[in-house]
Amino acid sequence: MRTLFFSKNTQPTDQEQKIETAPKEESLWDLIKFAFILIAIIVPFRMFVAQPFIVNGASMDPTFHEGDYLIVDELSYFLREPKRGEVAIFSNPANPSQYFIKRIIGLPGETVSVHGDRVEVKNDKGQLVLEEPYLGSSSNRDRTSTLGQDEYFVMGDNREVSYDSRMWGPLKEEMLKGRAFLRLFPPKVISYLPGNYEFEI
Repeated sequence: MRTLFFSKNTQPTDQEQKIETAPKEESLWDLIKFAFILIAIIVPFRMFVAQPFIVNGASMDPTFHEGDYLIVDELSYFLREPKRGEVAIFSNPANPSQYFIKRIIGLPGETVSVHGDRVEVKNDKGQLVLEEPYLGSSSNRDRTSTLGQDEYFVMGDNREVSYDSRMWGPLKEEMLKGRAFLRLFPPKVISYLPGNYEFEI
């Protein structure tokens, strides 16, 4: 912790006054330089590294609720492939200006079969029946999809109301925006990698 020391002399010296006073032109130039540096740092960070999002809707209940404030990691998916169980943010395939939040269930090359609440994943390693303790509601919707090498199968945790890959099919990798990295609001649920779930293979 830093400590501030004050001079006993209540009248500032000429030298101190010269240090405190700066030409207006120089102060303005310093302010412009500071603003430029700030913009040069913040804009690329917001565009390519992390960006805030607010959850709207109930498709991810009870993992996320309407109004949750998230910071989305936009860098990881440039460095590695998305993983099963991660909560991803992506462009709505029907309206790219709108963003969805869902959970990654199926990976490229896999076959995903959904029978109500039962989800089976087949790949070259065998077959996996997903245990999903995060589910908020059941559903009677069925679908089987075989994914291409650049496709993912995504679903909301609130299966009864979620509009996801069961309706509109596999998600192209190019539509992925990033993964949920931090939840900052409400304060009582602040968390790192919120909703992330690692399946036991």
